This record gives sequence, C-alpha cells and structure tokens, in this order.
Amino acid sequence: MPAKRVIPCLDVKDGRVVKGVRFLNLRDLGGPVELARRYDAEGADEVTFLDISASEEGRGTQEVWVRQVARELTIPFTVGGGVATPEDFTRLLRNGADKVAVNTAAVRNPSLVRQAADRVGSQCVVAAVDVKRDGNLGWRVFIKGGKEATELAALPWLQRLQELGAGELLLTSMDRDGTLEGFDLELLRAAARLEIPVIASGGAGTEAHFLEALEAGADAVLAATLFHEGTLPIPRLKRFLSARGQLMRLEEPCSL
Repeated sequence: MPAKRVIPCLDVKDGRVVKGVRFLNLRDLGGPVELARRYDAEGADEVTFLDISASEEGRGTQEVWVRQVARELTIPFTVGGGVATPEDFTRLLRNGADKVAVNTAAVRNPSLVRQAADRVGSQCVVAAVDVKRDGNLGWRVFIKGGKEATELAALPWLQRLQELGAGELLLTSMDRDGTLEGFDLELLRAAARLEIPVIASGGAGTEAHFLEALEAGADAVLAATLFHEGTLPIPRLKRFLSARGQLMRLEEPCSL
C-alpha cells in the first residue's frame, strides 16, 4: 500500500504566494521559492503550485519561478494554472515540474486530458476540480480559479476524468476552502469510490481533520493556511497520522 502524502499548496498570483477564504480576500504570504525551500526542509511529500490568475488572464503559467523552484526542491512538485494544450504539459515538465495540473481547459476540451496522458504519461497529469455544493447537482464544478460556474455535476465529471486518463484528482471543496472547519468528508467518500488517487483539498484546521480525510478514502491531504502560517508543522502532523495507523513517510526533516 502506498504511503499517504502530505502536500502544501501554494497559490501563486503575480509571482507571489497568496491565500484567502473561499477563494476571496487574498493575502500575500511570500515568494514561491522561499516557501518551497522551507517545505522541502520540513519533510513535505510533495508541493503543489497553482497559478490562480493564469486562466482568468488568458496566459500560461510563468516559467521563471517554475525553473527557480525546480532548482531548489528535492521532492516532487506539481504546477497548474493556464494549462491549455498538450504542449503546455511538455513545457512545464521540461522546466522542472514533476506533474502538471489542469482544470479550466479540461472542462472546455476534455480530450486535452487524453492527449496529455498519451504525450507525457498519466502519472504526470493531475486533474484539478473545484466544486461547490449544489442542491440540484450534488456538487457543481467551477472553473477560472473558482470564478465561473459550469453545468457539470462533480461526480460524473470525476468519473470521466478517470476514463480520460488522468493520473490523480486534486479535489477542492470551495465551501470549505480556507475556513479551517474540516474537509468535505461526504464529497471525499463519494470520490474515493473511483479507481484513481484523490488529493483532498479545502478546509483543514486541525490534525484530526487530516485523519478524517484519509479515513474517508483520500490518498493525500493538501492544505495551505495551516502550513504557511506555521500553525501546524508538517513533521508534527505526520507523526500524529502515523500514530493513528496511517502509513506515512517519516524521514527526519533536513536543516535549513
């Protein structure tokens, strides 16, 4: 059984890491390279970078900071934002990313997921899906950094992404994002019925929330606020999860 993963998420806007609540009221938290270096030292399993303004601004992810991060990290990292073509996957991987996340472009052109998987391998393709609860659809899919609603119901869309060849799902509850109130466990249990790894995102506030997400079927847990502000050090979280039966990588973090 693969070890469960703890993944800090860095939302990047204009070359800076930001964080808000329910995708609003963004605060500047520092530079992506500095934070990446810190998480590598603290023992994170992976790091995810999302260029949250790229799709809205109609541009690709900025390569300069991707290359800078690649020079600093010894752990895998994922980059997303503004990915629109199979060539974008190749470009970001050549600049040092280990995986590439796609959201808006996949909704508009689902064949992109298959094309990317065929070009670079499913293991490099992360399907990012942002959802809100909806009385008619269960959960509704949003694009453009959570700013635009679609007509897609989340669970059928997750199933289709699996069929198209995505290697894993980065599933974010917009209702819980930044609230520190816990993950949407009902959503995670539904997604975990698929045969594709699920990264739980949106709402972590305590060690127990991460444990609940893993017990609900998530393969990895992702958070931002707790890690960025130092409220919950990653080594402490991983020890907590390991002590409660979760298989974790517990290498000693290196010194800065």
